[in-house]
Amino acid sequence: MKYFLPGFIFICFFLFPDVLFSQVRVYNTTKIVGKAPVIDGRIDDPAWNSVEWQDDFTQKEPYEFAKPSQKTAFKVLYDDNNLYVAVRAFDDEPDKIEKRLGRRDNFEGDWIAVGISSHFDHLTGYGFSVNALGVKGDGIVTNDTKWDDTWNPVYYVKTSIDDKGWVAEFKIPFNQLRFGKKEQYVWGLEVMRYLFRKEETSLWQMVPQDASGWVSMWGELHGIKNIKPKKEIALTPYLMGGLEKSPKEEGNPFKTGTDWKYNGGLDGKIAVTNDLTLNFTINPDFGQVEADPSQVNLTAFETYFNERRPFFIEGAAIFKYPLLAGSGWSRENLFYSRRIGRAPQGYPNLKADEYAKIPGYTRILGAFKLSGKTQNGWTIGVMESLTNNEYATIDSVGIRSKQMVEPMTNYFVARLQKDIVRGKTILGGIVTATNRFFRDSSMMYLPKAAYTTGMDFEQYWLDKTYSLKMKLLGSTISGTEEAMIERQTAPQRYFQRPDATHLQVDSSLTLLSGYAGSADFGKIAKGHWRYGAKLNFTSPGLSINDVGYMRRADFINETTWVEYVLWNPFSIFRKMNFRVNQWMGWDFKGTWLYSGMRAHFNTQFKNYWSFSLAFSGEGFDIDRHQLRGGPSVRTPGQSNLSVRIKSDGRKKLVAGVSASKGWGAQNWRNDFNAGFTINYQPLSSLQLSIDPLYVNNNTSMYYVTTEEYNNQPVYVVGTLERKSFQFNFRINYSLTPDLSIQYWGQPYFFSGDYSSFQKVTDAGNNNFYNQFHTYTDDEITYDETDNAYLIDESGDGQTDYSFSNPDFSFYEFRSNFVIRWEYIPGSTAYFVWSQGRNGFADQGEFYLQDRVVDLFEAAPSNVFLIKVSYRLSF
Repeated sequence: MKYFLPGFIFICFFLFPDVLFSQVRVYNTTKIVGKAPVIDGRIDDPAWNSVEWQDDFTQKEPYEFAKPSQKTAFKVLYDDNNLYVAVRAFDDEPDKIEKRLGRRDNFEGDWIAVGISSHFDHLTGYGFSVNALGVKGDGIVTNDTKWDDTWNPVYYVKTSIDDKGWVAEFKIPFNQLRFGKKEQYVWGLEVMRYLFRKEETSLWQMVPQDASGWVSMWGELHGIKNIKPKKEIALTPYLMGGLEKSPKEEGNPFKTGTDWKYNGGLDGKIAVTNDLTLNFTINPDFGQVEADPSQVNLTAFETYFNERRPFFIEGAAIFKYPLLAGSGWSRENLFYSRRIGRAPQGYPNLKADEYAKIPGYTRILGAFKLSGKTQNGWTIGVMESLTNNEYATIDSVGIRSKQMVEPMTNYFVARLQKDIVRGKTILGGIVTATNRFFRDSSMMYLPKAAYTTGMDFEQYWLDKTYSLKMKLLGSTISGTEEAMIERQTAPQRYFQRPDATHLQVDSSLTLLSGYAGSADFGKIAKGHWRYGAKLNFTSPGLSINDVGYMRRADFINETTWVEYVLWNPFSIFRKMNFRVNQWMGWDFKGTWLYSGMRAHFNTQFKNYWSFSLAFSGEGFDIDRHQLRGGPSVRTPGQSNLSVRIKSDGRKKLVAGVSASKGWGAQNWRNDFNAGFTINYQPLSSLQLSIDPLYVNNNTSMYYVTTEEYNNQPVYVVGTLERKSFQFNFRINYSLTPDLSIQYWGQPYFFSGDYSSFQKVTDAGNNNFYNQFHTYTDDEITYDETDNAYLIDESGDGQTDYSFSNPDFSFYEFRSNFVIRWEYIPGSTAYFVWSQGRNGFADQGEFYLQDRVVDLFEAAPSNVFLIKVSYRLSF
């Protein structure tokens, strides 16, 4: 028996080291008596002498459970209004501390982070970080592991560097944290340090690499007593003035070349309770937001754009409700905030002598978000937005009139989740509503009302090693018969497809409903092996795009995956992972639509270079959308190989190169993409980067147009060679952590060259080329005068139908220059210069040199604006 205990400890240490290190650590703080510390990054105030240093950190990366290469220690104090944290990051080579300036949340160089779980629900945490030069980073952790860096709290932190290393001193106001009223508190606490030159992460409370949680495994902060929860009230009014200079168009009264802009509004934040915060905005303006990147979309589906507007970015995680399970469907969501304030959907019918001025976006009259998490585990998110009626102003020989291009619309989203047993079970739901208020019948091709509702369930077992996530949702839209026909024949559904015998267009409908669901089971933690399976389905009638985003309905999809992860260095490798997944899909008629697999390998070497390699293979694909409502075409299988290499990310100069090659069975397509990135930091305050990308895609069948012959539709396709080149470049210069200058520019060039025109004759034939008839020289003639192709199918010398030459080239340049100054915490001033220029050519050949000349000769549009906001705190 006397040998049992040592033997048991020996086995645990070598086989289960996380067991020994899982003991919860406790830091005991005390209240400040006398003067509070001055936040100057020096930690020389007498108040700090009332508590002890806490150290003994553990390395998490790269050598799990090893002793860190540098010592770290911290102290915690509090008073009635604030929490104070001092961190001493010792460094025996202080001249090697990586010091980089940048904008907030940049996380460049050496940094320190403090995590506070004031809810102490083991699921929610607030993160406050700073790098060695004082650049802040912050965010919220929800559901134990989900990080959201869109939260921008108001707190104070200073840093200093000396011969012992560097120091960070925080003051975190209690009104930035959420907690209930108690006599004595226990909060979750974590302190992290990142040593840039070794890419080393160390923690005060060790959380293993294969842990299933994060916040739930933090240490504890004891000793806070008799403080009162603080309710934050902050109002931030803004004023904006600007000037747009654009090319003058002769005869167009709306394009005079000069347009002055001015605006004003109010943003606010009110802590309604100790747990719930109300954010609101009245007449918002987002002129300082970077423009969307250029792209050409030749598919049937709308382009997806990332959200960039601050009001909708902050706290967005609570409103996310993915439609389907799996990273391949990450964009499909019941709430897509870019719908709010979108470009108007209508366009006026103009006569030859008429001009129109159309708003570029829909004015948001006001919006609010109520969000937070209660002490008993309810996560609540409610968003309400109202957009204005928008009209096009029409000028007809000096006579002005207006025509509606977007009706007043109300958008509502409510999200609710309940944590049970520390998040081992989570129940949730969501409701969205879109209601349009029409003043006339001109836009009743849009649904009058659209509603979705969903329920979700998550269950975790064995210390959250295994998970099961299930979801069920439904949608209903209502409106005129015209609106319902538009939705039934839209690209997401195409009920009119002749081969879709399980679907039909009902011209009498005034209501369209659908449903969807998913199930996702997996082993997500503990050990090196991870695996799982997912099932998704969406019914044909599902319609969520009034306030959500969805590309396809009418399918059932299954996916399985397995992954092996190595996180401790070995041989020449620092870390490594392998992942393999497969998928198949069917429609609701039972037709097998597609199948495929992908294998991915990723590693980082001990010299800090990284390498990834991926191979994917797909079988046939029943493409239901290529012919824009016509019959489905069958494409053969295709394969793709991609590779990516990146140099040591710790260096001043970091380069990466990527390339992919795709090829189709029966030579039906060939793709090649290549690009590289270069990031250079010549100074701690200056970052330069370029990111060029070349794409060459060749497809032997791509949709051109639908014509009519003998009262039957004719689907015309052709061989398409697409080439594009884009060149992103950025300059970031930070004078201080609060004053920065940023420039982004992107020239973009695209060409589409069509040839070998064909008509679809036997869609769905197993032999790819037997689905089409290629027009002979006797059947097709090019008319240079009209730039069109004339088709004579009957052979009588007469044109049976024709279509315009689809060849084109597009070129565009977009840029943003922004000076941002947070002159006091929460109050900012912006100067913005945005430029855009573009043009088209009716040539499909990719003449890059000519297009560059054309781009520089194109007349630019320039927008200059100044925006100032001032935060008032009560």
